[in-house]
Amino acid sequence: MESIPAGKPRVTHLKAGALPAVQAAAHTAASADDHYLQTWSPLAGSADADLIPDLGTIVSRSRDVARNSGIAAGANQTYKDNIVGHVLRLVSKPDARLLGWEPERAAAWARETEAEFRTWSETTECDATQSMTLLGLTTQAMSAAFLNGEALAIPIWQGRPNGRWGTRLQMVEADRLSTPPGRESQENMRGGIEVDRYGAPVAYWIRRRHPGDRYQLWDYGPEAWERIPAFTPWGRRRVIHLHDKERTGQSRGKPALTAILKQFVLSGLYGTAELESAVSNSKIAAVIESGLPPESVAQLLGLSGVDGVESGSSTAQDSDASAFDIWNKQVEGFKSGGAFLSLPLGARINGFRPQRPNTAFEAFMATVLKHMAAGLNIPYELLLKDFTQTNYSSARAALLEAWRFFHGRRRWLMDYWLSPIYELWMEEAVNRAMIDAPDFYARRYGYLRSRWIFAGRGYVDPTKEAKGAQIRLDTAISTLETECAEQGLDWEEVLDQRKIERDAMAERGLLDQAEASALAPAETSPETQEAAA
Repeated sequence: MESIPAGKPRVTHLKAGALPAVQAAAHTAASADDHYLQTWSPLAGSADADLIPDLGTIVSRSRDVARNSGIAAGANQTYKDNIVGHVLRLVSKPDARLLGWEPERAAAWARETEAEFRTWSETTECDATQSMTLLGLTTQAMSAAFLNGEALAIPIWQGRPNGRWGTRLQMVEADRLSTPPGRESQENMRGGIEVDRYGAPVAYWIRRRHPGDRYQLWDYGPEAWERIPAFTPWGRRRVIHLHDKERTGQSRGKPALTAILKQFVLSGLYGTAELESAVSNSKIAAVIESGLPPESVAQLLGLSGVDGVESGSSTAQDSDASAFDIWNKQVEGFKSGGAFLSLPLGARINGFRPQRPNTAFEAFMATVLKHMAAGLNIPYELLLKDFTQTNYSSARAALLEAWRFFHGRRRWLMDYWLSPIYELWMEEAVNRAMIDAPDFYARRYGYLRSRWIFAGRGYVDPTKEAKGAQIRLDTAISTLETECAEQGLDWEEVLDQRKIERDAMAERGLLDQAEASALAPAETSPETQEAAA
């Protein structure tokens, strides 16, 4: 027999007309023989083909769950509280090297810019509806991204009497972003977004009215849509579209609840059924067993005159209803005082021992909710707002994992929502000479470099975490700016306020001698003056 050289593949020669044997898939996930997988053949569509046809149904179901499920509504609020919270502050960080500035000049320019920006962001001048600040608009955008998968804002120019700024943001429900009739077959239309050959947005087609608004006339003609270019000819953004791109070529976003909508619905139905069963069972105190009809039992118990008991009741349904009314009447007698029952011969009262609430209900629901929490990328304890069964170490580990997710969402919000908004405001401020930024359009990155302060994450154990912050500062692995930002504070404001308070305490004699000496101006002794001369 001819030997086969080591490493050389063996080649099988088939006879003429013979077919190779069908081999099983190398991966179990691709098996066509497995009983559980053989009918599972999802289409391998593009990102938009998989999402856009189903988006309307997913969004409407997502909003319905958030309206009617306390856990879903709580998850939405948890996102808003931990990603944005009650604080939203610009921290301007101009690139001094790129601009050719000294650090002192950059710091002074940043303080002036932040002060001007607050006159816009912390007032309702930023909102086209004149009702919300930038914090409110950002919180609304986060909620829209959670429920709808995306948020839309159209920057407009709207001058107002006694107004300082003209740039406004008009929030738009993502339902209004859709393809006009007659354009569905166009290759460059993706769910109301007109794209170029590279997939970059060219224009957005937005309906003038919400398709589900019952207070306005519904219009489906071509004139019901407005085409808004993505940018002006000089590069100013016309539409801010906040959404996730999970796949290459994805044009629209999907709700955070998408993967777990079915679990929300089924767990809600199961929980409601258990609750209703427990309530129904709680109304039954005992069962009377007797071969006599309900009317006879009522006469023997002295209840023949109660409402709802009719003599001659013949149907089983009427008999059941009469027996239930009789027993309810007798139970009311028990509440008012002691009662003795004289039962007919052969009858007896059995205590009712219901099987509700189900003893396995809590453990089963906890398992389901843990899967739902994983789908929302937050710990189970945080989803349920229940830390009663958690110790410090477990709570700390869970919150650290949650904060990895929240920090990622904050960066996403800064890059695709807050930074574009800041650029829109800065362009107006520069053009109106409110901010000095020479050669702005060519060096805009240097001027627009920034970060944002959100609400602090709080403390699990204030003593331990404050000690940790002190150690990080003492070992120079952190800065006061970073530590303050973790708690939603501006480090310069903290230092300024501390100086004000210490000066006030010194004026009132509330500091000890050592602290007062440290604050007092240094006095030069005669010997020192002579040596210096």
